[in-house]
Amino acid sequence: MTTLRFKTNINCGGCVKAVTPTLDAAPAIQSWQVDTANPDKLLTVVGELTPAQVVELVNKAGFQAQPAQS
Repeated sequence: MTTLRFKTNINCGGCVKAVTPTLDAAPAIQSWQVDTANPDKLLTVVGELTPAQVVELVNKAGFQAQPAQS
């Protein structure tokens, strides 16, 4: 399993609810969460995906993501 982190514009509970169906439907994602209290709105994804695949899923849900610097 790989843990990836992304800066996003998923900034509230409503946004999390909107992105949930897309991320939950991805079989390669074991778990995910968004820290809306963090200024970067950090999305953490655990699974077997590349960063590009996660960005594509988030974009499909109508939001933006970019890999966060470690």
